[in-house]
Amino acid sequence: MTNSDGEIILLGADHNGVQLKAKIKDMLRDAAWRCVDLGPFESKPSVDYVDYAKQLGTMMQNRDAGRGILICGTGVGMSIAANKIAGVRAALAHNLESARKSREHNDSDVLCLGAWINHEETNLEIVRTWLGEKFAEHRHVQRVEKIAVHRQEDIVVANGVFDILHLGHIELLRFAKSLGGRLVVLINSDRSTKRLKGDSRPISGENDRKAVLESIRFVDEVVIFDEDKPTKLIEALQPQIVVKGGEWTSEEVRRRDQIPDHIIVKVCPLVQGYSSSTTIDHIRSG
Repeated sequence: MTNSDGEIILLGADHNGVQLKAKIKDMLRDAAWRCVDLGPFESKPSVDYVDYAKQLGTMMQNRDAGRGILICGTGVGMSIAANKIAGVRAALAHNLESARKSREHNDSDVLCLGAWINHEETNLEIVRTWLGEKFAEHRHVQRVEKIAVHRQEDIVVANGVFDILHLGHIELLRFAKSLGGRLVVLINSDRSTKRLKGDSRPISGENDRKAVLESIRFVDEVVIFDEDKPTKLIEALQPQIVVKGGEWTSEEVRRRDQIPDHIIVKVCPLVQGYSSSTTIDHIRSG
């Protein structure tokens, strides 16, 4: 649960959750989390849980923080109110398994707790479990994105060689297009491809690959780049989202391709049994 990156977490409650919120804040600070406490700070007078859920949810929507915790008597009111905010995935967790699965399967970004439901130590353990569990993006990202809010003004970028198109490429492009309004595909030039894949590649030249991709209805624009990685081009385009196909995590892609923190990274799972290299080897052995 230790936060080595100093990530920000938002805390909010109603009057019933003030005491538990203070305990959670102390625990998080000890684990190097940067806590922003939205209040309240006293158990009296009574306050409306909706107001704190809306404030925290709006800040999450604006990407002011990566995680949030909301507390009321049962957690139910907070979860209902927070999930009214577009883009928020608030999970009500009264036990460890719900907390764990809400992260692994649903990529929940707000945890809702009931101060009346569990003892204080149980709620603290739920928080530790929730923060310690990772999203299993390779298995669940496509499902989660079906309930996400996608803005038509967002530019999405996908990149690769795209030599000998197959079903895996099509699913990648379909997924990328579903995340925004405009999909720009960046393809490695012939020179770049040879550096990465060897002198026998690409099979199809850069202009042919570009023309084929432009004929696919998911693709709005194709740009050829000569570097090994699209880092400079992504910096110039400033898309809202970058999509990569593979078995990496989104954070591994971010570090490898030096993608700035303000750009969202999504990884599309590979379609099993499909690979350009395997297809080419099969044709050559023919």
